[in-house]
Amino acid sequence: MGTVSGTAELLAEVASAVDAGDPTGARRAASEVDAGIRDDLWHLLATRAAAGSVVAAEVLLVELDESGMVRRFARGALLDESAIDDVCQDSLISIAASLESFRGDAKVSTWVHSIVRRRIVDHLRRQRATAPLPDSDTGPGERMSSLLATRATVRDALAALPEPYRTPVTLRDLEGLAYADVADRLDLPLGTVKGQISRGRALLAASLREPGVDLT
Repeated sequence: MGTVSGTAELLAEVASAVDAGDPTGARRAASEVDAGIRDDLWHLLATRAAAGSVVAAEVLLVELDESGMVRRFARGALLDESAIDDVCQDSLISIAASLESFRGDAKVSTWVHSIVRRRIVDHLRRQRATAPLPDSDTGPGERMSSLLATRATVRDALAALPEPYRTPVTLRDLEGLAYADVADRLDLPLGTVKGQISRGRALLAASLREPGVDLT
């Protein structure tokens, strides 16, 4: 683990890059932060994302996804890998859509856990339903995909999405390609493409404030 001064300098570097609107610099600095102070990094990013920083939201979502924390939480309650994938995607989107509500009075990991738990409960409720559910009773991932297909404002947000997220999301949600076909088109592993689409949808949720749309 680095020294206290070294840790402070790294966090300051992340903050400076975020405030300057430099996602590349913010990601690079974040990648150098020791695992032992990851919560401090996440708190910094979450508070700035809550204040409206798109760069902080992007780096935080990538950090959370790459840490495997969301998947560990989901796997603690679910066995089926496809269900875990769905809950992880829905959770990332809900985290992104809920960033404005982060107040900083709890650890980010605790706040994230509460969101994942709600997504697990929703998933299990839908799985146990004995009658057809209304179209509105779908997971955040499906709702985001539907928004992309029907709302011009969401497509405008997609156009501003950074690579490597914009093209996979476009191919999946606008052109309707299957995940495997997107992977073939981009010559990327299937797992990589699924991750890019999941993060891309989450980043869209972080940038959208659509009236009447609840992705939390």
